[in-house]
Amino acid sequence: MTRNRWTAEDLPDLTGRTVVVTGASSGLGTATAEAFAGAGARVVLAVRNVAKGDKAAAGIAGRTEVRELDLGDLASVRRFAEGWTGDLDVLVNNAGIMQVPFGRTADGFELQIGTNHLGVFALTNLLLPHITDRVVTVSSDLARRGKIDLADLNWERRTYEPLQAYCQSKLANLLFTAELQRRLSNSSSSVRALSAHPGVSKTNLVSHVRGVTKVFTRVMGQSAAMGALPTLYAATVDLPGNTYVGPGGFAHVRGYPEVVQTPASARDVGTAVALWDISEELTKVVRPA
Repeated sequence: MTRNRWTAEDLPDLTGRTVVVTGASSGLGTATAEAFAGAGARVVLAVRNVAKGDKAAAGIAGRTEVRELDLGDLASVRRFAEGWTGDLDVLVNNAGIMQVPFGRTADGFELQIGTNHLGVFALTNLLLPHITDRVVTVSSDLARRGKIDLADLNWERRTYEPLQAYCQSKLANLLFTAELQRRLSNSSSSVRALSAHPGVSKTNLVSHVRGVTKVFTRVMGQSAAMGALPTLYAATVDLPGNTYVGPGGFAHVRGYPEVVQTPASARDVGTAVALWDISEELTKVVRPA
């Protein structure tokens, strides 16, 4: 299904197609947007900081535009979705935060689950009527260390642990993708939901990481351009829904993209359905089963 050394040069001609990349003002998002634009796509950089987005777009050759989107604020998510007109071929849910100190979003959610999952859940479902091809949600290999606490998703009773909160949010990305694909298939939709992870990349996402993890990132981390390849692969190669793509090199932390297996915890249908139901309740974004 995959082949060695797939790169952005292998992207098909994307002329006439529209792609939204969230969190495209730096790092993996900018690298992803640059590759899509280089292949001819119209790329919308959906960013929290428009000035940073404009700066990133100025360095990208191709057709781009910048729109404001803060996944930590459901009002911003709704404004973005309500302002969308016309078809959207591919939505790339790239934006995220990692191991940040405890805090809450504008809607009172724990920052990491609120930004990395609940904002993504709301945005995707609100944009879904416009999406014609696929949704790619960027997770992390650390999802395998995640545990979904359905009774305390927002860390209201547990002692907050930044790493575990991040792992929970990234596992939520995989469960969301699986349940979204199940619902798309049940409705006979041709839209596909896929996920990807970048391995270990040297980007500002890891600015809050300390200790051994920071050293490991410095030693093993690959460039943002390499880290973006699994996302680009998932967004353009003809793959089944609920496919997971990651680096094919050492321990899946670096290398060229290939299809990888989701952790067993991401294949728990009961948890996926329950998480979907809770996400609908929290975001007030409801779609048919």
